[in-house]
Amino acid sequence: MPRIQQLSKHMINQIAAGEVIERPASVVKELVENSIDAGAGRVSIEITNDCRNIRVADNGSGIHPDDIYLAFSKHATSKIRESEDLFDIHTLGFRGEALASIISISKVTCTTRTKDYDHGTRVICENSEVNKIETSCAVGTIMDVKDLFYNLPARLKFLKNSNTEFSYIQELIQNLALSHPEVAFELKRNGKTVLKTTGQNIPLLTIKEIYGEEVSKNLKEVLRTDELSGLKISGFVSTPDLTRSSKKYYHIYINSRTVKCPVFLKAIDTAYKNMISIGKYPVVILNLELPTSDVDVNVHPTKKEVRYKNPNQIFNFIMTSIIAGLSNYTERQSNIVEINQPAPRRFENPEVEESPAVINLMFPQSSPSSADDTVYLSEKATGKIEEQRKEEISQTQFFTHVETAPPEPEDKIIGQYKNTYILIEKEDGLEIVDQHIAEERYIYEKLKESKEIISQLLFISDVQTVSASEAELIKENLPKFERFGYGIEFLSDTELIFRKVPQMLANVNPKEILADIFEHIDGDIDNLEEKILITTSCKAAVKAGQKLSTWQMQEIIKKWRTTKLPYTCPHGRPICKFFEHKDIAKWFQRNN
Repeated sequence: MPRIQQLSKHMINQIAAGEVIERPASVVKELVENSIDAGAGRVSIEITNDCRNIRVADNGSGIHPDDIYLAFSKHATSKIRESEDLFDIHTLGFRGEALASIISISKVTCTTRTKDYDHGTRVICENSEVNKIETSCAVGTIMDVKDLFYNLPARLKFLKNSNTEFSYIQELIQNLALSHPEVAFELKRNGKTVLKTTGQNIPLLTIKEIYGEEVSKNLKEVLRTDELSGLKISGFVSTPDLTRSSKKYYHIYINSRTVKCPVFLKAIDTAYKNMISIGKYPVVILNLELPTSDVDVNVHPTKKEVRYKNPNQIFNFIMTSIIAGLSNYTERQSNIVEINQPAPRRFENPEVEESPAVINLMFPQSSPSSADDTVYLSEKATGKIEEQRKEEISQTQFFTHVETAPPEPEDKIIGQYKNTYILIEKEDGLEIVDQHIAEERYIYEKLKESKEIISQLLFISDVQTVSASEAELIKENLPKFERFGYGIEFLSDTELIFRKVPQMLANVNPKEILADIFEHIDGDIDNLEEKILITTSCKAAVKAGQKLSTWQMQEIIKKWRTTKLPYTCPHGRPICKFFEHKDIAKWFQRNN
């Protein structure tokens, strides 16, 4: 084995660069985050040469001329001083590694000036060497990075094609713009502007500038503060009408920092469970603020991973806040500025002030894990957390400030299509409602809130034969069946009869009920109560193909509009489709 020797400063920086700088987007991330930390109100990013040339210009505070050499040194930063500061981070950057890593793998020119000086400073960096001269420039900083990875051909070989690499950069700037609506961003590729925001500090406007009006008009505001724990969440989530085929539209932040957080992701997925179809995902832009002492952001050099002091509390807070937002609850009247979009259709919920039942949810159970962020809730722990949250909600009067509009006039129903869809004429268009799943959603929420379900005794009931595993599942969960109005008695190990069923299902064959429950379990026995509830709601609702009178249709629509989550049935199927009058008129080439 060769003798041990000290590595050069340049090689040390190159090794460290491997952790911090994975691809061109990593360089953009470090430089733009520095601009934001410097208080910039405008940041311009230009990408050329297959993403190997990067220029970031800002109007931030600039770098003091006496600090230039330190700025490009390893572990030099203005953002922390003592070891205790690592647990009180208020900036995006703090490790002091980025610039030293970047100059070890590219050719960098930095032009900067602070407001206290009439002249600026230009530094030229190559192979970790830094040289500076005086120059004329505006207040702020311009970082020119050229020939990225020029001295690391192996790293160059592993880069994707330029379109893929640019897509990472674009996604990064979108994330930063959404979390910092007060900053105006412009992203150019080969001289062409690809993304631009105005920095007016109006979150919904920034969303519209990035994703367009179709997305922005289908969002619900999420805003909730828990003063006891110091938690606050703000942002927007899409109604179940607006979904995507991947989680690419999940923009989640902790104290305005983009993170990859399994606790956050699980809370989102749980909140939307039974509201959207499998394989579909909502649009989410949420920022969770919490005391810096309760979260560790110094887990990985990229600073994307975090650990919480109380992960279960975080999970519960995020999940219930999303559901509250989808239920038309906001902590205060929103100050969203009108951005030329039609007002969203309202679904009134006169009961939301009286009942906090929306948060009495069934938590998913998972196996214990050594990972700090794993959400593991046993039935006993879940019960305790539910009671704790009820008490906190009672103390903070979570649902006591909901402002509901006066009841809307009765819907103008114009007919029934295929004896399945109810057609409603609205002032601004045509609404089509699936009669079965609209009533199913109403029954589902009523059953979930109900403390006692009326049962119907069955004097005659056919004997049902089930498999040994199904019989074991039923026996273990008889109290859950009883909770929703079912009385089941076993005649043998695999034979049973129904002694009673919910009154609303008196005319439904119990065999159908069991078959439907087992079909929806599909190997997953968790949340059996939820499966029973969904099956009961589905079987009790009016059927597709059933002819209804106008009065019956009115009753279904009236009840459906009182639901907290009127977007989808418990299976995740959409309940209604709205066609704006202007689009219908356009199709027929009319002006009105």
